[in-house]
Amino acid sequence: MIYCGIDWAERTHDVALVDDTGTLVAKRHITDDAAGYKVLLELLAEYGDTEENPIPVAIETSRGPLVAVLRTGTRKVFAINPMAAARDRDRHSVSRKKSDPGDALVLANILRTDMHAHRPLPDDSDLGRAIGVLARAQQDALWNRQQIANQLRSLLREYYPAALDAFAVWANGLYRPEARELLKAAPTPSRAARLTRTQLQAALKRAGRKRGIEAEADRLRDVFRAEWAHQLPLIEDALGKQMLALLIHLEAACTAADQLAEAVEETFPQHPDAEILLSFPGLGIQLAARILAGMGDDRTRFADARGLKAYAGSSPITRASGKKSSITRRWVKNDRLNHAGYLWAFAALRHSPGADAHYRRRREIGDWHAAAQRNLFNRMIGQLCHCLQRRKLFDEQTAFPIELAEAA
Repeated sequence: MIYCGIDWAERTHDVALVDDTGTLVAKRHITDDAAGYKVLLELLAEYGDTEENPIPVAIETSRGPLVAVLRTGTRKVFAINPMAAARDRDRHSVSRKKSDPGDALVLANILRTDMHAHRPLPDDSDLGRAIGVLARAQQDALWNRQQIANQLRSLLREYYPAALDAFAVWANGLYRPEARELLKAAPTPSRAARLTRTQLQAALKRAGRKRGIEAEADRLRDVFRAEWAHQLPLIEDALGKQMLALLIHLEAACTAADQLAEAVEETFPQHPDAEILLSFPGLGIQLAARILAGMGDDRTRFADARGLKAYAGSSPITRASGKKSSITRRWVKNDRLNHAGYLWAFAALRHSPGADAHYRRRREIGDWHAAAQRNLFNRMIGQLCHCLQRRKLFDEQTAFPIELAEAA
């Protein structure tokens, strides 16, 4: 049997083929373009790669056009962790030498000796992969928006506290189009104090507000004209220009987050697992899409629910040596799935009496909030795995029979 290892880079890649004895049978240096991919496929075909018996490939990434080309057909592609590859390099050389062709050879030998210890990339559907791309992009957009909003809030506290006080009564204060429109109309507190009712009402209308415009304009006018500490005029104008530049980034981040959220709402309901995911308490379209993006829709990816729980980081890990033993949380996990699971468990407390009773029972026996949330997520993701495998919707009485009885 032939095994292939690819050390990938930005512009070129090194390929190594080894046989069952570990002997290097071929190596190539290919470019990262269509011509290079053609050379790679021809090399694999030359050494026996067929549709019925494809050559397995090891590479240190799971994304990119090279991986997309390799995943066509039934070929198994193994995404090897770079840290695992670095540890395995010491098995082949004690001099600590390193080269790109050598790394490709190491990856090929990892498959030859330890293929059973690594999992190939999951065979997710095209729709599942598309939902994963959109869900991760929307999550990144939200994080980016939050980061920029924190920077803007910190800047406003430095010279414009009246704006923060005026927007405090609104949900998602700085994210609101009214807040952004008012900051563009009055980038400094001196200019905000000179705004008339008519100008304030016009700004609110431009932001899309339909109701309570007159009352809101009066409230904003009183806040802006109250007594506030001010910076020197020149410094205040400079800070106002800095704020306007930061506001451009915030508007772009808000627009990107909204557009990606709409794309997720259009795509996710088309997936056959959407109905099952949305039947669980605490899962809406956006959060359910993140859960699906994290776990995928290949049902053979995990042997059982325990593997999914370990991958999500919800199950604890035991470290035992001699007479010492400790049980701690997992640090190596899918961070995106773990983050979505924490939000899911938190939202389920309000929509599921059984989940709320389970959380309170964990707190009563001494768990901290995060540990209780993690334990609840561990239980619910196991229930999700069961429902997806058997194509059943969530049932409160079946999921939390003991907790519901205790709560009653």
